[in-house]
Amino acid sequence: MTSAAAKSEGGEPVLFMAPQVRAERCADGSIRLTSPVPLRDYARCAGDWLEHWARERPDRIFLGDRASVEMPWSTVTYREALKQVRAIGGWILTQGMSAARPLVVLSDNSVDHALFVLAAMHVGVPVAAVSPAYSRMSKDFDKLRSMIALLDPGAIYVSSVKPFAAALAAIAPLHTAIIVSSNADDTGTVSFRDIAAGTETPDVEKAFAAIGPDTIAKFLFTSGSTGTPKAVINTQRMLTSSQQAKAQTWQFLEDPRTDLVILDWLPWSHTFGANHNFNLVLRNGGTLYIDSGKPAPGLFATSLANLRSIMPTVYFNVPRGFDMLIAALRDDAGLCRRFFTDVKFAFYAGAALPQNLWDALETLSIKTVGRALPMVSAWGSTETSPLATDCHFQAARSGNIGVPIPGTELKLVPSGDKLEVRVRGPNITPGYWKSPEQTATAFDAEGFYLIGDAVTFADPGRPELGLFFDGRVAEDFKLNSGTWVSVGTLRVNGIAALAPLAQDIVVTGHGGDEVRFLVFPNIAACRALAELPESAAASEVIGHARVRDAIAQGLAKLKANGGGSSAFATRALLLAEPASVDHGEITDKGYINQRAVIARRTDALALLDSAASPAWIGVR
Repeated sequence: MTSAAAKSEGGEPVLFMAPQVRAERCADGSIRLTSPVPLRDYARCAGDWLEHWARERPDRIFLGDRASVEMPWSTVTYREALKQVRAIGGWILTQGMSAARPLVVLSDNSVDHALFVLAAMHVGVPVAAVSPAYSRMSKDFDKLRSMIALLDPGAIYVSSVKPFAAALAAIAPLHTAIIVSSNADDTGTVSFRDIAAGTETPDVEKAFAAIGPDTIAKFLFTSGSTGTPKAVINTQRMLTSSQQAKAQTWQFLEDPRTDLVILDWLPWSHTFGANHNFNLVLRNGGTLYIDSGKPAPGLFATSLANLRSIMPTVYFNVPRGFDMLIAALRDDAGLCRRFFTDVKFAFYAGAALPQNLWDALETLSIKTVGRALPMVSAWGSTETSPLATDCHFQAARSGNIGVPIPGTELKLVPSGDKLEVRVRGPNITPGYWKSPEQTATAFDAEGFYLIGDAVTFADPGRPELGLFFDGRVAEDFKLNSGTWVSVGTLRVNGIAALAPLAQDIVVTGHGGDEVRFLVFPNIAACRALAELPESAAASEVIGHARVRDAIAQGLAKLKANGGGSSAFATRALLLAEPASVDHGEITDKGYINQRAVIARRTDALALLDSAASPAWIGVR
């Protein structure tokens, strides 16, 4: 039986496979979950996808980008992409690059970035795309230095030297890599354009033929919130098996009537943007337009301009992006109608979507086109490439992460009053680069990856209805009463209760009598409520009486929902200082690292604990 979101009107392709799961309860108390649908054969390597579409759809646009919203899109077809990839691959081979001397990319997403990455993988050389935040937002470059020292790259790519000059100077003593730039005016670098315009050598085909499923395709870094970021090994098998499972759950992808067009900003230094979204397009012969905006103040206007230019058939974003999108759609009826008419469904990941955003999007969709836009999600990590479960059905509410994908097995292990989830399958990393100790501790005795998350059933009697993310096992804590606080659940509920004033929340109160919130405010929303000018400092905005009153009312609303002392916060402190990239408090996707914030913000915690402090806001 198909889900409510599976079929569309007018005889169009069925979107999704009906959710199915096999559950086995074991003598040790654990529960094994698998898909009864076998994983079909998957490609040898990602390069096989490019070769295929260059033959089958040579003139279809594969990638597009533009330097600004005033300029036309610059595009490459599959035929053009393969020609340049082979030429670049030939140059890479002449440099003697390998897993021991990989390619490192420091720049944001772009067509040149994509072609360089595909070329390296095409000849068996791994790629490490490093978050531009470590090069352009960092003040000390410590994490970037550690990454470069670990990888010892053979080449480093930047779109232009100037934005990365300080970072390049900081890492210069640590490597002997060639610097490659797309800016023709840069001196002391190799021109990417010259490399791409070169001629393919016979060695390229030989190197491509030698690639196997276990060949390392990428090194993707973890956030490194508690030390040096780990380089997660991503093999070709991980990438191709993950996309094969996606094609089996998202059945419309293999329907010849499907037109897959994606407009996406998600960074390729993270598995969501790179392994899920980019590879989704490549595997299925779609088109990817690269959005140079992102859901951040001053940058989302670019995303909206790009959305007005290119309306995707599937829309991807993180919760912060949906928050900003909803506000924009409410203000632009034309864009709103186009969005809900042309987009088949929306996909959220990176963090749980607060229910208030789910409800708002559903209400707006029904009001605009008379039906609810299907909202789906998935779950996994950098180590699972990233797909482990997929919610390929319309869930009743936000937070459902779906069921195991074909070929992947989940083991749910009792941990206190929660179910810790572990993962095994062809999509799982073999380990961390040059770190056998961390690799050994990442797996249990049966080879299941210890992802550190907890899950709960939507309905224990009907596992096909999916799982809900139930927080990070290491983040949850007990109050003095012995009551467990589910940080992940309370964070989402708190953001919804304080909407739109809370950008994100850190849940505190470890070992105390009460739960408390550190709140990263949505300064724009707070400023609007307080009717303050753009020039008003963040401290003035968050100290305004209207803002503080609204936060107090939100805390009261959360308390009124019930659930006892672990389900609401008695105090909240608004933070004037944004989350820090250098200290691992936030990722490119806008996900807040609870542990890193708590470890760093001891002064803020002291204010929350002080009964005499006027800084915090109490529940009414």
